[in-house]
Amino acid sequence: MTDSTSTSTDTEAVLDRARFGADGLLPAIVQEESSKDVLMLGYMDREALRRTLTEGRVTFWSRSRNEYWRKGDTSGHAQYVRGAALDCDDDTLLVTVQQVGAACHTGAHRCFDVDPLTPVTASAPTDATASAPAETAVEATR
Repeated sequence: MTDSTSTSTDTEAVLDRARFGADGLLPAIVQEESSKDVLMLGYMDREALRRTLTEGRVTFWSRSRNEYWRKGDTSGHAQYVRGAALDCDDDTLLVTVQQVGAACHTGAHRCFDVDPLTPVTASAPTDATASAPAETAVEATR
């Protein structure tokens, strides 16, 4: 059984630790638990983050409508929280979810399926280059 007092205190500590931007928002990356797909990016203010952490459903702040929206309330394509983590700077949230239906408002499974780009790609350095001391790498660029 979970102690609601400690859960409430833990949530408050996370809310205090989270670093919201000048606009009061925190970017939230949503990842599907089963496939590990990155589904979408949304924004949360302090209250949306609190709701997400305590209600088990992902809640965002809509920048265009200036209101809270809980994913799936109108579409039925809901996101059930399975985990959450702040990044190392406490300024971005990763929410792991069980996705029901499409994550994107276009009907696509992932928002990133809608407009794939074709960037130039590069190879990672070889083991020898990657393990070279920093000063050697600096010398190589001079």
